Amino acid sequence: MQIIKRVLCPERLRKVPPQFSWVDQRLVRQRHVQQCEPAALALYLVLVTVADAEGLSYYSDASLERMLRLDHPGLCAARAQLCQRGLLAYQKPLYQVLSLAETSPSAPPPVRVGQCRSLREALQHVLDQGDQP
Repeated sequence: MQIIKRVLCPERLRKVPPQFSWVDQRLVRQRHVQQCEPAALALYLVLVTVADAEGLSYYSDASLERMLRLDHPGLCAARAQLCQRGLLAYQKPLYQVLSLAETSPSAPPPVRVGQCRSLREALQHVLDQGDQP
């Protein structure tokens, strides 16, 4: 059977992020990594790796289950979590890895406790709060 690929979510076509690789650093900065189960992250990595320039791929459930060592309910749960987080669009048999949504510029970044701040963050904190960095 010939599978015809079509973009599932054209407004969310992924693009090479400003940093080096296809794996966008916002996965960490926007806390997607912390909010996804390991099986969902493994599925995401496979799909990012095998996707074409539009983020599309069409691996079968059986292939993904073997590759990721998941049972069928585990694969379905991982896929559902990625779809729910807005990282993936799925219409059997097509997967589309989505571009990451931009965060609101007005939302402050999470406070980093016990970590170094950039000079910009420290100066901004002083200007905003009047506190010592």
